[in-house]
Amino acid sequence: MVAKMKKETGTEKALKRIAAVLERRFGNSGTEAELGLTGADVFIWEADGAHLIPVTETAHLPLPLLKGVDTSRDTLLENTRRFADGLPANNALLWGARGMGKSSLVKALHAEVNRSRKGVARLALIEIPREDISSLPLLLRRLRKAKRRVVLFCDDLSFDRDDTSYKSLKAALEGGVEGRPANVVFYATSNRRHLMPRDMMENERSTAIIASETVEEKVSLSDRFGLWLGFHNCSQDEYLAMIEAYAQHFQLRLPKEERDARAITWAATRGSRSGRVAWQFIQDLAGELGKKLT
Repeated sequence: MVAKMKKETGTEKALKRIAAVLERRFGNSGTEAELGLTGADVFIWEADGAHLIPVTETAHLPLPLLKGVDTSRDTLLENTRRFADGLPANNALLWGARGMGKSSLVKALHAEVNRSRKGVARLALIEIPREDISSLPLLLRRLRKAKRRVVLFCDDLSFDRDDTSYKSLKAALEGGVEGRPANVVFYATSNRRHLMPRDMMENERSTAIIASETVEEKVSLSDRFGLWLGFHNCSQDEYLAMIEAYAQHFQLRLPKEERDARAITWAATRGSRSGRVAWQFIQDLAGELGKKLT
């Protein structure tokens, strides 16, 4: 008589789940599959489960479509290529005006660098949410075992009053005992050059016993980034060049004079000119013309 299989209890299932999480957090295995760095080039770090979520389809624009950021584009592209080739590279802070293509540039550069690469030579891009920055040391400890080179990316990074997680970031980037793994570089975007609100820094200066030392601690975080790339509000000519590039790429047939006039009006209603505003205008125009943006 065949013995009946014992049914797993709820407690046993829970223990297995806990064991799996602990293995992901503290396990000593280091193959790409075990680290979760296979099946995709882009991943999202989920701190609660201590695992990487692969993203098989990513939204990014072709690099030539990003206009008005030529200097930053060329600098970051060269830094990223050197890193992908196994050469030393700097952490990068992309700071400045909103909507000027900071995060779009990181994603476009990642795709561009990978165009001619195969296998483990392909660069991995891992996005870490701002609220999970405190888990960065854990993620770096895992990535230290990987063969693939990784760009860690945090979009819209900044710290508010009483937020002490910036200390974890400082130590993880350069100041910790282990140091940043040689196969990892960190890119962040922010509207703030020093990642801290100005009133917070001024308050620290006014209330500290030795004001300069307290402010130095706050500013030293941005010093961990070897590259500071500024993004500033674009001129009307740069804005219209963005519109032109998008219209040609997506084959949006409309007389240039009419298109430019409508694009200028579109920007005026929003009170700003930027890459984001240009893209929003193109989406509206494509919808009107019955064209898909593929």
